[in-house]
Amino acid sequence: MLIERIINKYKTISIVGMAKNAGKTVTLNALLDEAYESQVTIGLTSIGRDGERQDLVTQTEKPMIYVYEGTLVATSESLFQMSDAKLEVMEITDFHTPMGKIVIGKVIFPGYIQIAGPSRNSEIMSTAEKMRDFGANLVVVDGAIDRKTTASPSITDATILSTGAVLSRDMQTAITKTVYQVALFNLEKTEDVSIRAIADQAIRNNEITVIGETVKALDIKTALNAGHTIGAALKDDSTAILLPGSLVTKTVMDMIKTNHHYKHVTVVVRDATRIFIDYKDWIYFEKLGVRIKVLDSINLLAVTINPTAPEGYYFDRESYKNQLAFYLKDLPVIDVMS
Repeated sequence: MLIERIINKYKTISIVGMAKNAGKTVTLNALLDEAYESQVTIGLTSIGRDGERQDLVTQTEKPMIYVYEGTLVATSESLFQMSDAKLEVMEITDFHTPMGKIVIGKVIFPGYIQIAGPSRNSEIMSTAEKMRDFGANLVVVDGAIDRKTTASPSITDATILSTGAVLSRDMQTAITKTVYQVALFNLEKTEDVSIRAIADQAIRNNEITVIGETVKALDIKTALNAGHTIGAALKDDSTAILLPGSLVTKTVMDMIKTNHHYKHVTVVVRDATRIFIDYKDWIYFEKLGVRIKVLDSINLLAVTINPTAPEGYYFDRESYKNQLAFYLKDLPVIDVMS
């Protein structure tokens, strides 16, 4: 059971889907079922919108979210009022969304709900804390497509990754993409005490910083489109570059083109949710000697799989699960659709 891997170990977890229709909502429902059976009170919110009968973008049918009595839910005012489950208002927060303020409610009669929680990381953390104060043993944050920031260690304690056939018609390609995402989540942490101390200040001040015999904060606000500037700042004695924001393919490519000193430098980002590099580009950068580490790795609890794609094609369940489990070693691979 998933809940046995979580309860009494973590306060807040996220469920992150690699794409729409990867089985994230089915994973969430399975966790809610297990929590109810184990008498664990769940607090539930989302960084996007989920639980609607039909996907608003793809117009495909979606599984709905079923919540049990005692569950705490943080959702927008408009969706709160549309809920099939009966909810008691616990608090109307000051967190605003296009669908109204975020309301925290307690389920007094079970049923289906839609959730659309806060969009800012600080508001997600605050909402999670409020639900714990109202009695939640565990808070679950439902992620959104291309919003893997909920997996960040600064927001949630651990993460479940949902993947599936929707990634590619070719099973090996779908497996490769998933294995790569897991590898990013497990990126090596920098243990250099001096780098970590400087990184804390760089992140607070949002400063891209080059470390060598001297420490230099660059006069740029973001690494996007600044690869040439970062590359030009590298010297013979440079050992690390600290990026408080995102790392994208173009930044690395421009840095490589500008200065050969990149081979002696480690690029350090906060965590893997800040990295936006395709797996083919990652392999290319590795061959060129690019080194990337993180300040915090992501605690990945399990990978759930959906062998069926909405386009109608599907993978052989056992073969897909077994091959993915082989590459992911000790990480549990769970077919939540079976």
